[in-house]
Amino acid sequence: MKRSVEVPQPAEQAAQNAAQHAAPRAGRAVPLAFDVQAQMAAAMEHYKDDPDFVTALARGLAVMMALSEKRRRISIAQVSHVTGIPRAAARRSLHTLTKLGFVAMDEANLFYLRPRILSLSHSYLSASPLAMLSQPILDKLGEEIGESCSLAVLDSDEIVYLARSSASRVISPSLNVGRRIPAYCTSIGRILLAHLPDAQRDAYLRNTRLQAYTEHTVTDREELRTILAQARANGFAFSREQIEPRLSSLAVPVRDAAGQYVAGINVLLQGRPPTPQEAAARYFHPLNEAAKALGHLLLF
Repeated sequence: MKRSVEVPQPAEQAAQNAAQHAAPRAGRAVPLAFDVQAQMAAAMEHYKDDPDFVTALARGLAVMMALSEKRRRISIAQVSHVTGIPRAAARRSLHTLTKLGFVAMDEANLFYLRPRILSLSHSYLSASPLAMLSQPILDKLGEEIGESCSLAVLDSDEIVYLARSSASRVISPSLNVGRRIPAYCTSIGRILLAHLPDAQRDAYLRNTRLQAYTEHTVTDREELRTILAQARANGFAFSREQIEPRLSSLAVPVRDAAGQYVAGINVLLQGRPPTPQEAAARYFHPLNEAAKALGHLLLF
C-alpha cells in the first residue's frame, strides 16, 4: 500500500476542545453506551404527539439500558436520575422487569441485570447474516495477521461490535461484542461515516457531541470532516489513541452485493502507535480481502 495519508493530530487542540465542547477530562473511561437520559428525552419529545408511541415500553427499555451501563448495582433513585424517568415510573419498570426475570434486586434494594437479558442480544446475533457470516472470515483474518480483528455496524451516532476474531489477543473489555462506541473516535465509525450520503454526514457532524477521551481525541468538527474525506478517498480509516491510550486501529468498509456500505472490519493494535502509512502498508490488503469475501456472501 503506497498511498500517502496525512491524518492531522494537533496536540495543542485538546485543552481548547475540552473547553469548547464541555468534554470530560482526557483519559476518562470509554463510554459504555450512549447517554440514556438524552436519548430518552429526545425520543419522548419527538414522539409526544404520536398516539401509537408506548411510553411505558420506552421507559422500560431505558431502564434496562441504564442498568447495562453501570458496572455496579444501582438504586431506584439512581435509575431515575440516569434516565430522567420519574421515580414512581422507574420503580414500576423495575418491578415489571424483575417479575419477567430480566432484573433482580438484592438485600440492599439495589438492582442489577440477570442473564436472561442475554437472550435479546443472542436472538439478534443468531439472526444477523453479518454476525454469522463474518465469524469464520474474522477468525481466518486474525490468524493470518496475528492481531485482534472486529466487525461493527453503524447505529445512529455510534458503532456496535457484532463479532471478533476468536484468536484475538486480550484487549480492552470496552471493545467486546455488543459494545457501543461513539463513531467519530473509531476507525470503523470513521470509514462508515465517510461513506454516508453527504446530507447525513453533514447532519452528523453538525449535531453529534464530540468529547475527548484521551489527549489525542479529535473533537474539532472541521478536522473530523477532513479526516472523513481522506478516509473516503483512501478506502480505509485510521484512528490513533482516540478512545484509549496506546490503542490504534485501521478499518475498511464492507459492501454487500448491492454495493451498500453495511459494516466495517478493523484490526486493533496495542502498544506503540504506528503511523497511518505503516498500518496501511501492513494490514490494508488482508483487511480489504476479508471485507470483499464477506461482501460477496451478503446477498440482501
